[in-house]
Amino acid sequence: MKISINRLKKYIPHTESAEEIGALLTQSGLEVEGIEEFVSVKGGLEGIVIGEVLTCEKHPNADKLSITTVDIGTGISPIVCGAPNVAKGQKVLVATVGATLFPSEGDSFQIKKAKIRGAVSEGMICAEDELGLGSSHAGIMVLDTDLPNGTPASKYIEIGQDQVLEIGLTPNRADAASHLGVARDLKALLGKDLVIDAAPELNLEASGPVIEVEVENTADCPRYAGVVVTDLKVGPSPAWLQNFLKALDLEPINNVVDITNFILHDLGQPLHAFDVEKISEGKIIVGKLPKDTEFVTLDEKKRKLSGEELMIKDPKGGLCIAGVFGGEDSGVSDSTTSIFLESAYFSPDIVRKGSQFHGLKTDASFRFERGTDPNMPVYALKMAVKLLQEIAGGKVSSELIDIYPEPIEDFVIDVNYGHINRLIGKTIEPAQVKSILESLEINVENETAEGFTATAKPYRVDVTREADIIEEILRIYGFHNVELSENLRTDYLAEHPVKDLNKLQYRLTEILTGQGYYEMITNSLTKSTYAEKSGFLNPKDNVVIYNKLSEDLDVMRQSLLYSGLEVLARNINRRQTDLKYFEFGTVYHKAEEGYSESRRLSLFLTGKKTAESWLEPTKAFAFADIYSTVEAILEKLNVQAGDLSMIETAPYAYGLKIMLGQKELATIGLLDDKILKQAEVRQEVWFADLNWDLLCKKATGLKKFEEISKFPEVRRDLSLVIDKTVSYDQVKTVATKFGGKLLKRIGVFDVYQGDKIDAGKKAYALSFHLQDQENTLTDKVIDKTMSKLIQAFEKEVGALIRT
Repeated sequence: MKISINRLKKYIPHTESAEEIGALLTQSGLEVEGIEEFVSVKGGLEGIVIGEVLTCEKHPNADKLSITTVDIGTGISPIVCGAPNVAKGQKVLVATVGATLFPSEGDSFQIKKAKIRGAVSEGMICAEDELGLGSSHAGIMVLDTDLPNGTPASKYIEIGQDQVLEIGLTPNRADAASHLGVARDLKALLGKDLVIDAAPELNLEASGPVIEVEVENTADCPRYAGVVVTDLKVGPSPAWLQNFLKALDLEPINNVVDITNFILHDLGQPLHAFDVEKISEGKIIVGKLPKDTEFVTLDEKKRKLSGEELMIKDPKGGLCIAGVFGGEDSGVSDSTTSIFLESAYFSPDIVRKGSQFHGLKTDASFRFERGTDPNMPVYALKMAVKLLQEIAGGKVSSELIDIYPEPIEDFVIDVNYGHINRLIGKTIEPAQVKSILESLEINVENETAEGFTATAKPYRVDVTREADIIEEILRIYGFHNVELSENLRTDYLAEHPVKDLNKLQYRLTEILTGQGYYEMITNSLTKSTYAEKSGFLNPKDNVVIYNKLSEDLDVMRQSLLYSGLEVLARNINRRQTDLKYFEFGTVYHKAEEGYSESRRLSLFLTGKKTAESWLEPTKAFAFADIYSTVEAILEKLNVQAGDLSMIETAPYAYGLKIMLGQKELATIGLLDDKILKQAEVRQEVWFADLNWDLLCKKATGLKKFEEISKFPEVRRDLSLVIDKTVSYDQVKTVATKFGGKLLKRIGVFDVYQGDKIDAGKKAYALSFHLQDQENTLTDKVIDKTMSKLIQAFEKEVGALIRT
């Protein structure tokens, strides 16, 4: 955002340099990223002087050239001139030898002493375009002046000079998106009064068209003001206005449009001028138009409306996308003589919808989206009308319309002195606190020894809480004025999480890559058809993108499955068929109560586990490979898996579900062929989907290691005959529960199903590894532990123990 120093001085008269002002603003939170010099005429007419043509004769060797002698104040210079209108006795502008010219078109060039067709030329008599003063090249500029010869051209031609601050405005400081807003901060920083012109009274000067205004929804448009101005003469703006706009890198258009741009950048209030002749039936309606209605904007583009943006319309159709962009058919042209001038306060949400949907970012939308001052529209309107009267000859031809049924209240905030001193880290006297706040136009009321009530005006959209008030005090008091104590300490408004979730993710990434997995990061946008054809995702839960990048990327993903399969397909199509991938990513869902997002961890295995080799035969990935990875993840996070159950529903051909209490922790299995076909994958894929949010919540930290025991480990084996319906995990859970601290691990070294045992049964051969960290195990202790395990297996899973 660009701010003119000249204009700031109108609000806060000061003698500080631009650099000093920049430093003050930066310390207060309005970071000045650079300071530029502005000159309305490039080069500042340096080396250009007023001269008088003493003699003028035709060049003997060129019909279209003249040889002149010119008094430039410091002497007489011979100059060859090609202008047809050069003549003896004229006062002219002369570029002396060494001067650099910046023409309206083309590159700059330096004036040198030269010979032209044999005649010496020491300078150049200039035309308007050669000096960058206009576009005319019909002849040299002939002056009407009594200024002495040799007077610098800048004394004759008014040159606008300024210094411009480039401020990196943060999103929360919508109040500072204008010269008035920055001046308010300077008022507090410099301790000087703010000079603001009083709003003029608008008196009817002529009878004109009557414009009726209807606001359909005051939530979208809490305030709407306007007035009719007639007898306008549209034309170029005066030099001071053009220079102001040019300093801000804006192109002057005409006096009416330039005035609206001036008010926007000066006061922060966007205005819009409608040609009265183009308003049907003399009625302005603030409301919405149906979806897919065509509307042509000022850039001559046809746009289809979403139906959600706020429109300024008449009975025949749209005139303007409210707060964003005007329509082609209703704008001001050179033939306009009467306008309806609009000044409004629109809801930031409704303007943002229109701006985002149409991809339009304008100076007006920039301010409306962040929140303008609801108390500014009428003042800004009156100041604009005053300029229209002075510059364009306009006359007020209607009463001022101001629709404001529910005025927006000030923010009322209770503040405690103890909290101020605690958060700032330094005691600031109550009198200084009050002085700072009142210099920022924040009223202090109901003072007590403990605190006070602060009242902030609604243009301060970033000051709604006690912490915001304290920030305002600190940024004016000065961060650099808060000394560091000898013993550094800090205080927080909120607790920091005990777990470092980034560290958990980083460590798991190391573990997975150590197992040969590759990490992938895929697009959060995906196809809506995936959910429609998946068999396990609900299309109604899709989060639809309003401004689609393409038809194939029209929703946010509900699962990491399909984006991962697309990566597999791309690699497989390029002959990379043996793949191990994982991804940490976010999934998105729409529900009745709103939108939700959660984080997941996905694993993909496909192809062969081992490469072709003469040492051993190749093996394809199997369920055990991906399940063992999930087990390793749970072990590293110290998360104990809950109930396990088989699943044979989409997206799996078959698989396993792991629960943690009533919540699903993970699903693991072989993907169904129908799912693979949707992503054009033509080989088996093993997939695991883990609830990363739940894992992080239940994780008790990364697994810690301890010194190896110096006492020996003992192994005992058991053979259990159990029902086929009993899973190994159930057996393992029983062993962990009843084995006590001596049981370090359990393993399966054989599984048997056959005619040697009863039908519907299976036999597990299990190994139990026992160890005491402090003593050598005795037979008595070992037998006691094994007996306890046997009884538990018989009771809990109905096992028959075979010896």
